[in-house]
Amino acid sequence: MQVAAVVVTFNRLPLLQRLLERLREVPEVSEILVVDNASTDGTGAWLAAEVARTGRGGLVARTLETNSGGAGGFDVGLSWAMERGADLAWLMDDDGLPAPDCLRLLLEQEDLDFWGPAVLAEHDPSRLCFPIRLPGGTRVVHAMSEVEDAARSPRDPEQRGLIPGVVIPFNGVLVTRDLVERIGTPRADFFIWGDDVEYLWRAERAGARIATVVGARFAHPATDDLGSPMMGGRTTYNHTDSDLKHYCMARNNTLNLREYRGWVFVLMFWVKTLWFYLVTHRDPSRVVLSAKAAYAGLRGDFSGHRRYLR
Repeated sequence: MQVAAVVVTFNRLPLLQRLLERLREVPEVSEILVVDNASTDGTGAWLAAEVARTGRGGLVARTLETNSGGAGGFDVGLSWAMERGADLAWLMDDDGLPAPDCLRLLLEQEDLDFWGPAVLAEHDPSRLCFPIRLPGGTRVVHAMSEVEDAARSPRDPEQRGLIPGVVIPFNGVLVTRDLVERIGTPRADFFIWGDDVEYLWRAERAGARIATVVGARFAHPATDDLGSPMMGGRTTYNHTDSDLKHYCMARNNTLNLREYRGWVFVLMFWVKTLWFYLVTHRDPSRVVLSAKAAYAGLRGDFSGHRRYLR
């Protein structure tokens, strides 16, 4: 069983170095593939020197000519892993850090196609980095203890220790060669934000067996880009101060909902967008930006985000 760790990096060399040090300690990893998204902080030169220094030490790297975002990076990295004969690809960004036994615990699972660890906030491992909706209802949980309780409760013993149907893509997830051959690689044109959801929903549509393995842990810096309360706390909106992230989110989420959930869900997303930027966090310019992004995506134009690159 060949397991290729696929890491996408951009201008975070110290975090990349920390991650590679950890991955080299994981005996189940066959090789480490690093996709450098045209970093400008010396990452490419450091990787070239490190590969030369280690020789056949299991590290290979590729520096792209332009920054293709996380989506483009994982498109390249996953294709590359398959070309090199991987049976499984272990996907992650440069700022994550798997626990030493994370991969071993994931590999103990059988009959899954797309599965991963619990993703914890690095500074507070008692809570999830990304809140998840438990299967079979609308309950969203934030605390690791709630996830552990949910994983103990299934009547089917084979489901205990798992949250079926739930995974946080590109944060220590495993994907099988068979699934990649069936559904392809992530959408490079999405750049960032929404590419992970699209890949997950595409896998669901193909009948993939998906789960979170609660005992496996993966640390990730907490994000403030998810879940700004609105409508008196009845729901949340993925607000970010970054024009780049917001443009990609508005464009990609519109397309994802249209493709996988239907126009009613697109309308609901736009009601939330209007409410958030006209009532909750008044900024009419964001409504205009959102509309331009969605219109561009619906026309098949995926170049607009580049004007916000820094």
